[in-house]
Amino acid sequence: MRRRTAAMIGRLALAGLLALTVSACERDNPKLFNIRKADRTPDEFSILPTRPLETPPDLAVLPTPTPGGGNRSDRLPEAEAIAALGGNPNGGSAADRALIGTAGRYGVDPAIRGQLAAEDLDFRRANDGRLLERVFNVNVYFKAYESQSLDQYAELYRLRRAGVRTVAAPPDPATVQ
Repeated sequence: MRRRTAAMIGRLALAGLLALTVSACERDNPKLFNIRKADRTPDEFSILPTRPLETPPDLAVLPTPTPGGGNRSDRLPEAEAIAALGGNPNGGSAADRALIGTAGRYGVDPAIRGQLAAEDLDFRRANDGRLLERVFNVNVYFKAYESQSLDQYAELYRLRRAGVRTVAAPPDPATVQ
């Protein structure tokens, strides 16, 4: 009887050690929101639909092909974003150029996504969940970032009180009857 009890305690200890070891495997590279399939999904910002093809008015006068150059049916996301926000995609006014110059005065970091991911990882490690949260795989993402969160409706009403037009912003569902 004692021998069975000792064997059972040994098995439980081994199972506990195995569970602890397996739970520590993912600690070096935690995934945002505990998503396991994030590596297999496409980057939604790199997919651009093409514009429809169009027949030129005069087929006898066609532009000279430029190997490696742009195509008329290719999307121009920056110009489309500027136009969608009410700007002039062809350079705009002096105020637009001044704003763009001020915003880009320190340059653009091509590795910003990697830098933000590393900073996010450091922040989440410093604000890690408790032992039981990690063992039971409880999501502590919102808790970790709670001090940095913004109440969207309080900010919306603050902007409206300041006179900023926010026609596209939906009202607070708690106040709509």
